[in-house]
Formats: sequence, structure tokens, C-alpha cells
Amino acid sequence: MQALRLSAYTLTTALGRGVEPHLAALREQRGGIVKKRWETVEFDVCIGEVAGVDDITLPAGLAAYDCRNNRLALLGLQQDGFAAQVEAAKARHGAGRIGVFLGSSTSGILNSELAYRERDPASGSLPDWLHYRETHNAYSVADFVRKHFALSGPACVVSTACSSSAKVFGTAQRMLAAGLIDAAIVGGVDSLCLTTIYGFSSLQLVSGEPCRPFDAARDGISIGEGAAYVLLERADGAGEGEILLTGVGESSDAYHMSSPHPEGLGARMAMQQALQMAGLQPDDIGYINLHGTATPSNDAAEGAAVLTLFGQGTPCSSTKGHTGHTLGAAGGIEAIFCVLALREGLLPGGVGTSTLDPALPVNYLLHNQQQPLQHVLNNSFGFGGSNCSLVFSRVTA
Repeated sequence: MQALRLSAYTLTTALGRGVEPHLAALREQRGGIVKKRWETVEFDVCIGEVAGVDDITLPAGLAAYDCRNNRLALLGLQQDGFAAQVEAAKARHGAGRIGVFLGSSTSGILNSELAYRERDPASGSLPDWLHYRETHNAYSVADFVRKHFALSGPACVVSTACSSSAKVFGTAQRMLAAGLIDAAIVGGVDSLCLTTIYGFSSLQLVSGEPCRPFDAARDGISIGEGAAYVLLERADGAGEGEILLTGVGESSDAYHMSSPHPEGLGARMAMQQALQMAGLQPDDIGYINLHGTATPSNDAAEGAAVLTLFGQGTPCSSTKGHTGHTLGAAGGIEAIFCVLALREGLLPGGVGTSTLDPALPVNYLLHNQQQPLQHVLNNSFGFGGSNCSLVFSRVTA
């Protein structure tokens, strides 16, 4: 593939707003998961909640889009000068030549949950303040971001569960390769809601403590929320130190509705395809950001796939111990963690993990390592076997 430049990037999670708080948290091996009662949940739950989302006010012209997800989307856009970089790209390329491709799994479903509390007992009608199209609708967040920047290029939301905001990098790559656009805003936004907390709890996939990826005693995820954005452009003339997207791998093993293939077949296929597209061998990868949800079956399947393809040597870890599992936003958030690893030469040790599972002898980092990196791999695997792996590379002299 033709490499793409990451011209700008930003992320907002329970660790803070913007790149710097996240880099500090990685260096300090500090997580943002807390145990609390959230909304009307009837039990304590460990979540990665973004502070201040309810304080965000949408612009008057976009008031119909008001929901937790779009407030979080706007909060994320306000960090790291990202909005200014988008405006500069719009001036270079034109409003119709910038695509918006975002991932989300629940969109603004919380608004509908709140609206049902006010449902008319006689007619069953929902309150007039609920704007389903602009909030709960899966396309809502891309439509909001597109209108926020007054863009007119192609836009879509990918909703493939936990691989959503990784797969949008592939969407953008194909659009750019076809000459349909000259730049793309990619990433994802997913916010806390009752459906995911109760839903994952009913599947017995939620841990009672902050999650412990690849730990021998791991027992489930911690649900988080977050927003991540990357501005992608062609990499013509990329200079030393710049970060590029060099490989995208996607697969769909369709093994089971919610369980991964036990041997990690789909995961392995996605990683192999990403390496092939980047023109790399497994030994070229200096660090793998694992999907690493901390459920017994997911980590076991991913571990098997990594061992088959990379062996026991390649350093790896999961950053979900830092942020919680941000679902549809996870791929985008963790892509930026990969960018920080490349930029800073920082291989992050996993948070929450203390005793590694001896059945998964990957080179899982419990402590940070500092060393130069040129190529890293990011894994994102969703329900139904929807898998995506991305390769990011740092330009060297």
C-alpha cells in the first residue's frame, strides 16, 4: 500500500484530555479505571469514565446532536490543536476532499435510555426532546463531526464492535488509493451507557476489579469510554521521525457471535495481512499493542495467534489496563498509543497485570522498556470475528 502520514492526532480517555496526560500515564504505569456506581446501575462497576463530559455544550447550530457520545466527540476534537489542523487541511484540499470515517459501537444510545424513562404511559410516545437521527442513529457521530467542520466529502461510521475504529483506517486507505479524497479524519468515539454495562455483565464478561490482561487470574473487562482522532494524508515527502500507516489487515472468521476462534485463526490472518501490506516480516515488529481485553477466552486466542506468528520474542502488552475497554473507540485510541510508542521509544508495561498466565508465554511486558522503535503492530478484534491489525512505522534517515 501507499503509506499514509498521520498529520495530526489526539485522544481523550479516563486518563485525561490530549496526548500529554496519556504519555504521562504510560510513563507512570497509571490506570484510569475506578470502581463506582454509575448512573442507575445497581452494583459497583469498574469503569474508565472521562471527566467533564456532561459539562460540554454543543454549538447552537448542532443542538439536535446533543448526547453524551457527541459531547465526548466534541471534547476530543478540542484537544492538541487537532481542529486547527483539520481547518488547515480543508484549506489545502477543499471541504469536499476530506473524508470522515469513525468507529462507534453504541453511538448515543444513552439518550434513548433516558428518554424511555419519560415514555408516555398511555400512548407509549417518547419525549419530544429525543432526536433519534442525530443521537442514537449509528451515523450520528460522523454526521456531527462532518457538520462541525463544514466538510462535504464522504463519511460513514463503522460499527463492528471492538474493531470499529481500527477498521476505519482501512476505509480511509482505500478511499485515498481510489483518488476519491485527499485526506481523512479517522478514529472513534464510544461513551458509557447502561446497555453495555448491563449487557456485558449479563454475559459474565465484566470483572469486579480493574481488568488484568493476560494475567493468570484475569476474569473480565472493565468498560471505558473515549474519543480518538487521526488526520491521514498521503505521505509524499515524509521526513525523518514522522509516523506513517504502512499496513492494514482485516479478516472475518465468523467463528461465534461473541467468542473468538480458540486458535486465534482470524487474528492471525489479520496480522499476516497487515505485515504483507507493509512489506514486513514478523521480526521487523518491535512492539505489539495487544487487543488484550482480559477475558479468559479472548486473551488465550490472541496469545495463541501471536505465538504462532511471532514466537516468544516480540515485546507486547495491552493498554486496556490503563483506559478500560473503550469498545468501538478502542482501535483508534490504541493506534495513538502505538504512535506514542514509536515517537518516544516507549514500550508500555501493562497496568493491572501481576502474574502472567503460564499457558500464554508471549513476551508480555510488566514494566516499561525504553528503546528505539521503527515498526509496531496494533490489534483490534470484535464480536463475530471481525478482526483488524494495523502497522505503524517511523520514518528513519
